[in-house]
Amino acid sequence: MKKPLEEMRDGQSIELLKELHILTRDGKINQDSRRKLKQVYHLYNFIEPLLKDLQASGADVNMVDHGAGKSYLGFIIYDLFFKNLAGNGHVYGIETRDELVKKSIELQGKLNFPNMSFLPLLVAEATESKLLPEKIGLVTALHACDTATDDAIDFALKKQAKHIVLVPCCQAEMAKVLRQNKAKQLASPLTEIWRHPIHTREFGSHLTNVLRSLRLEAYGYQVTVTELVGFEHSMKNELIIATKKEGPRQRAADRLNWILDELNLNEMRERFSTGLR
Repeated sequence: MKKPLEEMRDGQSIELLKELHILTRDGKINQDSRRKLKQVYHLYNFIEPLLKDLQASGADVNMVDHGAGKSYLGFIIYDLFFKNLAGNGHVYGIETRDELVKKSIELQGKLNFPNMSFLPLLVAEATESKLLPEKIGLVTALHACDTATDDAIDFALKKQAKHIVLVPCCQAEMAKVLRQNKAKQLASPLTEIWRHPIHTREFGSHLTNVLRSLRLEAYGYQVTVTELVGFEHSMKNELIIATKKEGPRQRAADRLNWILDELNLNEMRERFSTGLR
């Protein structure tokens, strides 16, 4: 069957795209679906080299997607990469909503994608679950709201993930703490950065991702922060990619702790723990 659009990847399952409602039953595509597919492919451009790196290392290529939702990402990555993978490889989708997990399992059977698993677990439960390997090659968390991104980072660290891909969303916790502690900081001109409510929200979001990046660096990851898609698609478009390169880095831990001290954010210390002083 002829590809319905030029940008579709070679080998992409048209049946999968129909099941994900990206294509209609007669193989057509509307503008919203075209944009959605373009976004997923754009993210895959970042993820594919990480998977190839795992493959080249000789290790089992496995991936865990937290907050998988309908598992768009997991299915498309499986279709483009894992279904042709020689040797062991597995995609795990972690999602708390049972109905979405059941639908993903049904779709998996329909498409005959054997090396996929969908588990109805919280991130904390997934860390301890015997249904997942002790080590994970790639951990992803896309638009995991508020502290769920930090839970995914905790999971990745405990599972010794080589690669981590995050698109954080709705970092409300930091803004709340900044507001609560504003009175303690009034003497400092720094409070002007988040004096107005809109700035509190935006600065809190930015600060959260800065601390996440420093935490990952403290654990020996090389971190890249970039834009996932243009602002015409989503305001939540910050992409964090981390690759394990070396042992602990004290300088990153020191800078993280300095920020927490300077902004009077002691209650956030446990969330951004680096294991270093």
